[in-house]
Amino acid sequence: MQAEYVIVGAGSAGCAIAYRLAEAGRRVLIIEHGGTDAGPFIQMPGALSYPMNMKRYDWGYQTEPEPHLGGRRLATPRGKVVGGSSSINGMIYVRGHARDYDHWRDQGATGWGYADVLPYFKRLENWHDGGHGGDASWRGTDGPLHVTRGQRDNPLTKAFVEAGREAGYPVTGDYNGHQQEGFGPFDMTVWKGQRWSAANAYLKPALKRENCTMIQAFARRVIIEGGRATGVEVTRGGKVEVIKAEHEVILAASSLNSPKLLMLSGIGPAAHLAEHGIPVIADRPGVGQNLQDHLELYIQAAASQPVSLFKYWNLLGKAYVGARWLLTRTGPGATNQFESAAFIRSAAGVDYPDIQYHFLPIAVRYDGQAAAEGHGFQAHVGPMRSPSRGSVTLRSAKAEDAPVIRFNYMSHEKDWADFRKAIRLTREIFAQPAFAPYYKFEIQPGEAAQSDEALNDFIREHVESAYHPCGTARMGRRDDPNAVVDSETRVIGVDGLRLADSSVFPQITNGNLNAPSIMVGEKASDHILGRAPLAAENADPWIHPDWQAQQR
Repeated sequence: MQAEYVIVGAGSAGCAIAYRLAEAGRRVLIIEHGGTDAGPFIQMPGALSYPMNMKRYDWGYQTEPEPHLGGRRLATPRGKVVGGSSSINGMIYVRGHARDYDHWRDQGATGWGYADVLPYFKRLENWHDGGHGGDASWRGTDGPLHVTRGQRDNPLTKAFVEAGREAGYPVTGDYNGHQQEGFGPFDMTVWKGQRWSAANAYLKPALKRENCTMIQAFARRVIIEGGRATGVEVTRGGKVEVIKAEHEVILAASSLNSPKLLMLSGIGPAAHLAEHGIPVIADRPGVGQNLQDHLELYIQAAASQPVSLFKYWNLLGKAYVGARWLLTRTGPGATNQFESAAFIRSAAGVDYPDIQYHFLPIAVRYDGQAAAEGHGFQAHVGPMRSPSRGSVTLRSAKAEDAPVIRFNYMSHEKDWADFRKAIRLTREIFAQPAFAPYYKFEIQPGEAAQSDEALNDFIREHVESAYHPCGTARMGRRDDPNAVVDSETRVIGVDGLRLADSSVFPQITNGNLNAPSIMVGEKASDHILGRAPLAAENADPWIHPDWQAQQR
């Protein structure tokens, strides 16, 4: 078993790389531990709470007890299936803010500023605005990844955007275009009523080519000989074997599994590797460090009218939604239901949005448990740029053992102040006239929670991960001791080895991470092929003209 390029992980970035390398005529072999994505639980957008909670599709990781969250262990789902986490996520498509990438560039990721990555976002997209506004000149129209918008016919979905306008915030036709800041329609990776994962967009077309193959196996470590990666040791069908790479090994196994594989292969903090008896090939202290995520809360309200999706939250309703979707790919099952979004700034003096909203026209949890109050709605809200940092480390030298995941959530006072601010801003939005016909009372945090102390208690007990881990093998200058990959995604200190997935983000981007992860795969593929990067585009994104003096 060998190929010119061996890719570990058929996730968001790995699928994009496989597609581009195969398209260029290279012989590519992809190693994926998970199985098929066939079946309604993954392909039906409305069923999104199922695959995320199914052992069959998820690695099943959880954090160590989080010290600032009362010792809670939080679920950390990662896709163990073709398409990776793009097959089990909420299908929300957010590029991130232009300033995020300029920060990457300024932190040593040369060639990854917004002007550099915008052409890659355009290359990967096939955007359909559905008549909801937006400027097509900022978007791509012939890429493999279909990006669409929901019907937005639920009155609550419209009320959320109108309430934002009434509260004095801007309205934007496309947060992925010229203006992120404001309230407007959500983009989703759904096409013709079906989840449009990286597997559907990239992997399946790539595998139709004779020069691209995939095997189901568990990657144990990278084989490094004389300072060069030459293959990958895997377990397949109960046997250990080596898959040989003639040119390069490319890790794209997630921000939790990629650093783990580096460390098992002898690349990482020397003292930590020595603890586990792993011979050090490259002492890279940044491997597994700089772990970041987004946390969020659900601010839930009971509805005074039966307008929410709760009417489908029973056996008969779910049967109707499922049958309609199976027969026609339409109806409530054909959307992720996240159809209105907002990005706002928490305070004057913040130059670009640092709070994100996902609005949902039902009061329900990620595990599919609906609120006892029946009809309702909720806004998922959370700060985008937490100063807290965590780590991914080895539990042992055994590849089968799950990594030790410590996010160190809410370890800064700023995290608490930001979340309290987010709750209070959300309450103000729900109190606008647009919600008056529908708003009954607050389910959570609940009217009684007003003081800082009461809100802190609510945050500690209820805050959840938005499932956006990243940053554990950050990109930077080759002379930066904490950088793990250079700006062409080459692992520093070893030849013939690259890493391209959300691990390489120097800093978490604004919003959900699927789009930036695919973009990293797209751009990395040009570096791997030795091509000149796409020409930079100096588009000028909107920044609030009076951001220094005004919060909105």
